[in-house]
Amino acid sequence: MADGTAQDEIWPLPKFYFNIDLGDGKMQGFSEISGLESETKAIEYRHGDSAVFAPIKMPGLRSVGNVTLKKGVFTKDSIFWDWFNETQLNIIKRRTVIINLLNEKASPMMTWTLTNAFPVKMQATDMKSDASEVAIETLELAYETLAVKAA
Repeated sequence: MADGTAQDEIWPLPKFYFNIDLGDGKMQGFSEISGLESETKAIEYRHGDSAVFAPIKMPGLRSVGNVTLKKGVFTKDSIFWDWFNETQLNIIKRRTVIINLLNEKASPMMTWTLTNAFPVKMQATDMKSDASEVAIETLELAYETLAVKAA
């Protein structure tokens, strides 16, 4: 028990230590990720001679939501805008985006893989003359499938 393995099986992972590969092979640091979700629509069906006056339910098509990424604004850093500006005139540069939840040794413990991701919304930071917060920009990604893998 002194090596910490028993504790790793009991306690959930903290959500504050993560990194992202936006499909360019470089790990990026972000302040927030939201929207990692998948949903299966239920299909209701009742055949005509059923003695039960209620439909049965079966799984239908699966869908995923958009993912929102937030990061601080740095000088000479325009990775969000560069990728967003590549999506013009129906020319879409789709990427495989990998999100890693890390342990204290910076090893990935959970991995979410977004296939065929592309930017659909870009939001620059809000600005206030009396604020003392960090400038944050936001990128929203649409993607086709979500794969989740535990280490």
